[in-house]
Amino acid sequence: MKRLGIFGSTGSIGVNALEILRAHPDRFQVTCLSANRNSELLARQALEFRPEAVCLCDEGQVEELKRRLAGTRIRVLQGQAGLATMARELAFDMMVGAIVGSAGLVPTLEAIRTGKDIALANKETLVVAGEIVNELKTRHGVKLIPIDSEHSALFQCMVGERPETIRRLILTASGGPFLFTPSEEFEHITVEQALRHPNWNMGAKITIDSATLINKGLEVIEAHWLFGVEPDKIEVVIHPQSIVHSMVEFVDSSVKAQLGLPDMKVPIQYALSYPERMRNGLEAVDFVKLKQLDFFAPDRQKFRSLSLAFDALKELGTVPAVMNAANEVVVDRFLKKQIRFADIPAYIEEAMERGPRKTRPSLEDVLEADRWAREFVARRIDRRA
Repeated sequence: MKRLGIFGSTGSIGVNALEILRAHPDRFQVTCLSANRNSELLARQALEFRPEAVCLCDEGQVEELKRRLAGTRIRVLQGQAGLATMARELAFDMMVGAIVGSAGLVPTLEAIRTGKDIALANKETLVVAGEIVNELKTRHGVKLIPIDSEHSALFQCMVGERPETIRRLILTASGGPFLFTPSEEFEHITVEQALRHPNWNMGAKITIDSATLINKGLEVIEAHWLFGVEPDKIEVVIHPQSIVHSMVEFVDSSVKAQLGLPDMKVPIQYALSYPERMRNGLEAVDFVKLKQLDFFAPDRQKFRSLSLAFDALKELGTVPAVMNAANEVVVDRFLKKQIRFADIPAYIEEAMERGPRKTRPSLEDVLEADRWAREFVARRIDRRA
């Protein structure tokens, strides 16, 4: 039985992961769970799965969580320090890294240092510190298996293939809710409109990232570190149906693609059971009903954030950390209706232009770049308001 630590259990990835565990109680055991603010759902999950420990990042709700778990032996931790402690001290086989944003970096590093395998949905971990993660992964002999549908697709296409035979990685993107919206209308896009993703049911932050296409840029950087493929061999194509989750082209011009209906349970289950494949009751693709699959190039002028992510990949060092932190701030401010949708790439670009630049950064360098970008962008927004 595989012991799991699910970091981010109340988000969409965590909730889907627990659904898979309910269907396979003989295969998995929950050792720990964590949430950002949703103490009510975390408590319900803890009472159902009886982990050894839980962690709540919103320290203002910890006492309420303790009250809900009174009479159990479940240990309650809190804050970022609690996440790191849980990742480091508890005995489990695989960490499901489903925390949104750069907050997932430190607990992931702690889990790797103690020899735990990683099922990674938190793309920001590799975006901001890919070189550090890979060095630790190699040193401690752990497996890192992607959960993102695109990276899971690439991973599955590469099984049994030699890295030197890869010509291109092709990541697909749905295009989000504004694929066919003229750029001059971006100034008037509302939060409610941006949260209406046409294909996927995701959390608010990831949904906005998909609307700006920066989510795809983050995935390009993640693919570079996951698969060791050079930046000029990674491409993005728009595929509105979200049936082909990504493709790999090889040196003989053949292409492998992984297909399926847009349901995150498939890549989550594959990461948890790898190298096995488990049965499930999910719906399969009906190609007769589907009729056609469309592909075309993204408009990188209209979706400026995607181009900024490619720029960050060219520079690497601390630049991706600055870009990612700036994006997290502007998305939060957009969701709070403090800036316009059209303002998002401008703030990110300004932070990237002015931010610290260090090659081969240490963890301290990365964290400092992250802190600098958050403070810089917040000040710029507040000043302009």
